[in-house]
Amino acid sequence: MARIPLNDEWTYRHPTGPFASIAGGPETLGTVRLPHDALRDEVRSPDVPSKGASAYHPAGAYTYERTLDVPAEWEGRTVQLEVQGAFRRAQVLLNNELAGIRADGYARFFVDLTPYLAYGTANALRIEVRSGEDSRWYSGAGLHRPVLLHVDQPVRVVTDGIAVVTERVEQDQAVVSVATSVVNDTRATRTVRVKTTVTDASGAQVEGDSTPLTLAPGETSLVRQHLYIADPALWGPDSPTLYTASVALDDEPPVVTTFGIRTLTVDPRRGLRINGEEVLLRGACIHHDNGPLGAAGIGRAEERRIELLKEAGFNAIRAAHNPVSPAMLDACDRVGMLVMDEAFDMWTRFKTPYDYAADFPVWWEADIEALVTKDRNHPSVIMYSIGNEIVETGTPHGARWARRLAEKVRSIDPTRPVTNGVNALLAVIDEMPQIIEALGGLNALMADESAFAKVSSTENATVRIEESSSVLDVLGLNYAESRYAADRELFPHRVLVGSETFGGEIGRLWPMVMASPNVIGDFTWTGWDYLGEVGIGSTIYAGDDKASGQLEREFPYLTAWCGDIDITGHRRPLSYYREIVFGLRTEPYIAVLRPEFHGREIVNPSMWAWSDSVSSWTWHGYEGKPVTVEVYADADTVSLELDGTEIARGAVGERKPMLAVLETTYQPGSLVAVAFRDGVEVGRTTLTTASAPRLTASVDRAELSDSDDELAYVAIELRDASGVLAADSVASVTVTVEGAAVLAGMCSANPCTQERFDASTWTTFDGRALAVLRPAGTGSAKVTVTADGHEDVVLDLTVASVG
Repeated sequence: MARIPLNDEWTYRHPTGPFASIAGGPETLGTVRLPHDALRDEVRSPDVPSKGASAYHPAGAYTYERTLDVPAEWEGRTVQLEVQGAFRRAQVLLNNELAGIRADGYARFFVDLTPYLAYGTANALRIEVRSGEDSRWYSGAGLHRPVLLHVDQPVRVVTDGIAVVTERVEQDQAVVSVATSVVNDTRATRTVRVKTTVTDASGAQVEGDSTPLTLAPGETSLVRQHLYIADPALWGPDSPTLYTASVALDDEPPVVTTFGIRTLTVDPRRGLRINGEEVLLRGACIHHDNGPLGAAGIGRAEERRIELLKEAGFNAIRAAHNPVSPAMLDACDRVGMLVMDEAFDMWTRFKTPYDYAADFPVWWEADIEALVTKDRNHPSVIMYSIGNEIVETGTPHGARWARRLAEKVRSIDPTRPVTNGVNALLAVIDEMPQIIEALGGLNALMADESAFAKVSSTENATVRIEESSSVLDVLGLNYAESRYAADRELFPHRVLVGSETFGGEIGRLWPMVMASPNVIGDFTWTGWDYLGEVGIGSTIYAGDDKASGQLEREFPYLTAWCGDIDITGHRRPLSYYREIVFGLRTEPYIAVLRPEFHGREIVNPSMWAWSDSVSSWTWHGYEGKPVTVEVYADADTVSLELDGTEIARGAVGERKPMLAVLETTYQPGSLVAVAFRDGVEVGRTTLTTASAPRLTASVDRAELSDSDDELAYVAIELRDASGVLAADSVASVTVTVEGAAVLAGMCSANPCTQERFDASTWTTFDGRALAVLRPAGTGSAKVTVTADGHEDVVLDLTVASVG
């Protein structure tokens, strides 16, 4: 079996019909290396139909083309194209003949090119994609995940045809089954030997088996081998040990898959257990985009997100609301990040004018099969989610769909629980007039911060979601923590997870999770900021005449601004608050509300927003003016000291658990927050005023390989000579790249900007900007970062050949 990356030398353009092409058609927009998001560089406009949902990007239709050289010796073999993600409504054409289609933009799919090949010559490969008003957030468009070519003998292992299952773990061994599907595409009966070898993380062989298999013409058969691995190293979030299974037919090159040995159980009394140990999910919902790269799922970008989320205290992600890339799951396996693996954002009812609901009745089964067979060997995947906020979960026929979906998942992989992110408010949306009246009227409900949860816990909701919930192993609740205690009494066999919660409420929610054995964790919206649904976490101050009054903000808002981590990968204050609530951080944390807005009323505060704060004590021009300081601490009292003198003291927990809000006057110096419990100091932290800032730049990796998966991230910051960030300083920064790399994208964390990701100049935000580099050949690369009034910074990189 040959598995050939097919990511280089793609051209892309806007599509044309056959008559338009006579005149030459549109010009090529560029030659690109996949993964690639064509929509990222289109002009944003306030007039696009999808408005802020798509971050004001237009609809897009694109044609990707490249030459495929097919040697004569491939005749008689099976040649398949693997497309890991093409957004959306993809058509695959070879030599101008339709070879395959796929509706879902996130599904990994295979197209048999064999009938359309011309051997011994160049073939024309074309993939058409179209998107627009088909998502509630920025989706991107194009071949946003890798494309590969599979060249196989007619008798071969079926694609995604290896399933590795930990049958049991004993004191001195693990019993692992390897089930391999093999197909015979010849016209003769064939006997092959299926040889499986298991190696550990060091590459040493630890087990193996060899089994003969006879197949009639056209037959697909399953070989099941039981392997006994002595003294196994178990996979877990704190010890992500991986094994490799290689399956070869006779002397052909093997098909290789990694796996982890682990056990997984859930129940309402002992919650989630991995390898017998109870685990609470400290979860982050994440969308699929990679900030300045748009929707392009480049391997290093996916890996970096998982690494930074893990460092911030999360141990689980929810793939919201679509299958994640193979690269991201590989990263989760390596890093030890648990995954709620989600399939759909809608079933049969539309949420946007042209979304997947039109395709669901036709494609749902194939897309479930694609999801589960792709992901079942990843130990990081601990649950399959069949949907998110599905409107019809509150109807009898919606419950029928839920049952069909859940049982389809179990028929392919019975080893993992099935969940669904249920918004009970949405399930009773048609009963809202009566529910509002019963809860005291609209004004009373709108003024209640727990309105979502109150509606979700009504008897109406309980009745409406009961049947669809009964088909699940774990019921996911979106914004319905009020059901945690109630369901423990009403449904004693029900296991719950907070599948989507307001980020700023974690101080209240996490103790509820810990006190509820039937609740296995919390997933915040969101762990990482994302493009689209713009400004849902922003702060609107009175007098802002640009604010539209809608939940999604006006143009040119770009990001949702509700993530613990911004699109550059920098942790925002809420992230540190969450870490303290989780019990993972003992040191207090200081965040300062932007003094320019001190005393301004906040209009219609969003439940997805945190305070408009920055961890900085550098505010030039505000000397002697009032400022509000937040201190996050697991304590009962905190004090603020400036240059050794106490300037404020206050109680923790009056507004939110583990949060103190203190008023003082800004003066430069060294600000220290001291936390006390019962009068005894339990921790302290310091912020220092920055002096004259300098332009700095650092790269996360200076040695790269010329791989489709590789990236280097350049952190650009304004810091003083002591390394203190000057968050209030602003500079227009330009990045130039020479040699064996290119600038793949650039950004700041600014949620409201008209700057372009393909530009080489950006304005810093809170003292920071980010540049992303991609290899473009082998050799050396020189990166120069410049800004007026600052000395240039030069970074040197080396790009080596792959392997």
